[in-house]
Amino acid sequence: MAAVDARRVERGDLDVIDTHEELAAAITRLRDGHGPIAIDTERASGFRYSDRAYLVQIFRRGSGTLLIDPIPFGSLADLAAAIQDEQWILHAATQDLPCMREIDLIPNNLFDTELASRLLGKDRVGLGAVVEELLGIELAKAHSADDWSVRPLPASWLAYAALDVELLIDVRDRLAEELIDAGKDGWAKEEFEHLLGFRPKPHDPERWRRISRLSSLRSPRQLAVARELWLARDDYARETDTAPGRIIPDRAIVAAAQALPRTLNKLAALKTFTGKESRTQIDRWGAAIRRGLTTEELPQRTARSGNGIPHPKGWANKRPEADARFKAARPAVADTAEQLHVPTDNLLTPAYLRQVCWEPVGTDAESISQQLANLGARQWQIDITAPVIAEAFVEAA
Repeated sequence: MAAVDARRVERGDLDVIDTHEELAAAITRLRDGHGPIAIDTERASGFRYSDRAYLVQIFRRGSGTLLIDPIPFGSLADLAAAIQDEQWILHAATQDLPCMREIDLIPNNLFDTELASRLLGKDRVGLGAVVEELLGIELAKAHSADDWSVRPLPASWLAYAALDVELLIDVRDRLAEELIDAGKDGWAKEEFEHLLGFRPKPHDPERWRRISRLSSLRSPRQLAVARELWLARDDYARETDTAPGRIIPDRAIVAAAQALPRTLNKLAALKTFTGKESRTQIDRWGAAIRRGLTTEELPQRTARSGNGIPHPKGWANKRPEADARFKAARPAVADTAEQLHVPTDNLLTPAYLRQVCWEPVGTDAESISQQLANLGARQWQIDITAPVIAEAFVEAA
């Protein structure tokens, strides 16, 4: 395995840019460079409630590496304007685009190296794995889960962060060649254009159901207490910008919901009710439990579907014809994906297939194509999957 050769990495200095004078100089450096722009961000999701960027890494040939602390600036619109006409390269863009948008770093043209790897059917698509496969360089991931909101950032962290972008253009070049060779460059172009409009899904009002081991709670009253504790924790986490699990862990919520303590003393006596703020915010948690114990809005055992479509497990009883369509179409789409060496989820979003099977506007390829387009499928996906789904529907009839 080749080590990272410092001579082949076109480094600038690795000092963090955190003043307006330094940012102006960095923008000049970027303008003097050439070719696409590699961009990455570091967040502190395991430590903070917000998903804001605490470091922005940028690399361009002829410009070197720029490490920018976005916190003092609020907006990096001037920097974005300087590189707006160039292609921006990201790895797993959906992870970075929301926090980039918050600081006005909004691309007009992008290349996602993770998504390109998926379209090419690579077994491993993490940045380290892709760099290792294409460039023969092993990247350490020692600081990927660190708290990037701390200041000052250690030099070893900055060196790690720099490598995430310093090799990204080389990776992009190799992947672009492979996409052309595989005849998938058109697919990638459509996918990258679609990503430009990416927005995170609106918050699900039933997010509390993601509590670990929630299934161990048997009664609606226990679920109500768990829900109220989760909501109270979420409010406090947002208020203090702290990762919820660092306030009280999920297991503490489940333990309290199982015990249903009716007084603060009984709650405080629960050894299983743990966490950094389990005692300092005891009044908050006690109030949440009281709400759960007295509410008349008791949750159902299973979550409501956001689009009104029940889980496919229940289709056979509720709508047998939809069940037959789904059981014919899903393996047909999966087989097509395997033949094309692309993950099934990338060939067609599973929710789109469920919608078409549950309530098709028509069962012919043209009707299915239109419905998929209305749902948000890209044209390359429609061209491949609509005929496959239509044929499966005929078999299911």
